[in-house]
Amino acid sequence: MNVALEAATPDWTRYADAALVESFADATLVAGARTPFVDLNGPLALVSPTDLGIHAARAAIARAGIDPARIGVTVAGNCTQASFDSLFFARHIGLYAGMADDKPAHGVQRLCTTGFEAIAQGARATSAGQVEAALCVGTESMSRAPVASYTSRGGFGLGQVEFKDFLWEALYDTGCATAMGGTAENLARLHGVSREDTDAYAVASFARALEAQAAGRLAEEIAPVVEAVFEGKGLKPRKLSLPRKVAEVAADTHVRPTPLEALAKLKPVFGGVQTGGNSSAIVDGAAAVVLTTRAAAAGLGGSAALGRVVAAAAAGVPAEVMGIGPVPATVALLRKLGLGAGDIDLFEINEAFGAQAEAVRRALCVPRERFNVNGGAIAFGHPLAATGVRCVLSVMLELRRRGLKRGIAGACAGGGQGMAVLVEVD
Repeated sequence: MNVALEAATPDWTRYADAALVESFADATLVAGARTPFVDLNGPLALVSPTDLGIHAARAAIARAGIDPARIGVTVAGNCTQASFDSLFFARHIGLYAGMADDKPAHGVQRLCTTGFEAIAQGARATSAGQVEAALCVGTESMSRAPVASYTSRGGFGLGQVEFKDFLWEALYDTGCATAMGGTAENLARLHGVSREDTDAYAVASFARALEAQAAGRLAEEIAPVVEAVFEGKGLKPRKLSLPRKVAEVAADTHVRPTPLEALAKLKPVFGGVQTGGNSSAIVDGAAAVVLTTRAAAAGLGGSAALGRVVAAAAAGVPAEVMGIGPVPATVALLRKLGLGAGDIDLFEINEAFGAQAEAVRRALCVPRERFNVNGGAIAFGHPLAATGVRCVLSVMLELRRRGLKRGIAGACAGGGQGMAVLVEVD
């Protein structure tokens, strides 16, 4: 660990000074949808991230009640190239979702905050008057992450064949020589988060997600996946196929009863407090939202709008404590808008690791009753690029259910970054 971080808990707010912060004058989120988040090698394992994204995008557009021809740009995020046509994924998502071929699309990647970046760029486009509507998507197939070789283009030397598991290798930051789980262990030490604290946090995440699932709150976000053929003018049809005997995938698969006693029996993976049970689940999934101008949203009917995307911030932190990234990003947002943490009704912060999420909560001084109230990625999973879109949609829906006004969604990102997005519901 960096010597500067050894002595005492650092003042993370100082990293807010250099954060990139932007307010959006005219960005209304009218609707969104996501696939179920499905465990690694589950029934979505063979579906490409492009097709997962198309499914979520089509569902979001249908819920928005907007003609896709009115959408002026597709901003789509993906972290792991998981199909041979993945270079075209953003363009294909837009076209197969029904956008006109004279409307552009582009892909974004900011690791685990990719979905937030997609929404920020869409909000920028509507606020600048460039488009009246933007389609913002995050999609990830963890199951299709390749076993790859980057050194074989020129052939194989004797004993020099190198194939590695991309999914596993990508979880190690070569810059700071630390695994992502190791960064959570660093935060556990700095913030005094014990193994018992971490397991208790995970138990609460599972319990809240189970309750939300039973009450239908998670289903409100989800567009069930069935076999489908995606077509478009002048396009070759694409087929989304499910395994034999699977007619529909309608719910998150990792949400389950999880007693503290079961978690306590698991061995640490990184030599400290983190285990496979109190870390985010590895899942496949996609999420999409439609942003419009106020005028366009009014034309769709007042009930269509969920709320406004008010501002976004991106901050940098030391790589070996990357999980604290949402803290300076949130602080930068609050300073920009003249607010305090007490002015935020709900927080939706990605649970990359239990100790990391608890450290963020403690650093921001947020009561548990306002933090990830329907559970988080420990319970229902973290499909990298999709997470940010899911978090923004989730917090908006929950604000509306409770009749509350402001929410912040955020996440950390490997390499030492964090993003936060502030939303308001009228």
